Amino acid sequence: MFELMRRRTLLSFFHCTLSLLDPEGDVGILVQADVVSMVQSNSGSRKSCDISVGKWVYDDSYPLYDTNCPYLSSAVTCQKNGRPDSDYEKWKWKPSSCTMPRFDALRFLGRMRRKRIMLVGDSIMRNQWESLVCLVQGVIPTGRKRVTYNGPAMAFHAMDFETSIEFFWAPLLVELKKGSENKRILHLDLIEENARYWRGVDILVFDSAHWWTHSDKTSSWDYYMERNNLIRNMNPMVAYQKGLSTWARWVDQNLDPRRTQVIFRSMSPRHNRENGWKCYDQKQPLPVLSHLHVPEPMVVLQGVLKRMSFPVYLQDITTMTALRRDGHPSVYRKVISQDERQKSGKGLSTDCSHWCLPGVPDIWNEMLSALL
Repeated sequence: MFELMRRRTLLSFFHCTLSLLDPEGDVGILVQADVVSMVQSNSGSRKSCDISVGKWVYDDSYPLYDTNCPYLSSAVTCQKNGRPDSDYEKWKWKPSSCTMPRFDALRFLGRMRRKRIMLVGDSIMRNQWESLVCLVQGVIPTGRKRVTYNGPAMAFHAMDFETSIEFFWAPLLVELKKGSENKRILHLDLIEENARYWRGVDILVFDSAHWWTHSDKTSSWDYYMERNNLIRNMNPMVAYQKGLSTWARWVDQNLDPRRTQVIFRSMSPRHNRENGWKCYDQKQPLPVLSHLHVPEPMVVLQGVLKRMSFPVYLQDITTMTALRRDGHPSVYRKVISQDERQKSGKGLSTDCSHWCLPGVPDIWNEMLSALL
């Protein structure tokens, strides 16, 4: 059964070139695949269309909700925080060889009836969870929706659909614990403390990359531990591979593909070169990428997923999102004065990792809805 499901699942990995080609006359920015390496084959509808290859097209009918959505964190409500432009909200993704449907909240909730969908990962996955909740909440009457909290998890409930859209905080997937002398220890081979929350969920969407790439000064741990070995230094991508392999073993051994669908969303690109000001005052997507390469975490993730027996779909948003340096909060993480804005980077911190909402994560969720 596992092998049959494996053969039916698509895991795509791309080496892309970007250009301003516009074969259909639409104003847009094109991502064209030169090489598509099919790691797993597929006999379903995804066979003829890779929705991660396409272009950004300006669409004045977007966004699909506004910043009055009550479930948005203040750090991502860039309009409320004083951002003067709004075009970053109006770009939609158009795949090259098919159509990605516009997000339809009622249709999505209908398909998710009596199901639990859980997004697992870091603060950028929280970004995506807020987007998904805002995309659906507008069609639900007041009093028929609520949010509950359970330790590291939070859940939005659409009561009439018996549907929950949940977020679980696990930026490393594996366990991070305090040891002796208050030292922080990242256990590369332990995961059950987090994974016990994932049991019984119908659709699991994972991400994990950003925390693994933090430098020594910003690292969230002091030591690695594998079995009983305490390790001070390790190549971060070797550690990432070990942690992801622990996650993969748990999925293979504990989940049933007839009961649970698993998606792994690829790394969301940062635009924080030049001391964090690469995304400051950017008002449009990049037309091209001057240097295009596959990030190391993507290579590691591909290798781990390829070895799994459980069918996992890789939702590749990395290249398409790399063009969207215009979509970050930058200095608009909070309400700031005009004088502060005019500092143009001198002493004012920026956020070129997370995303303004409405914005780019809405498109990830349109893609997610299409995949489901």
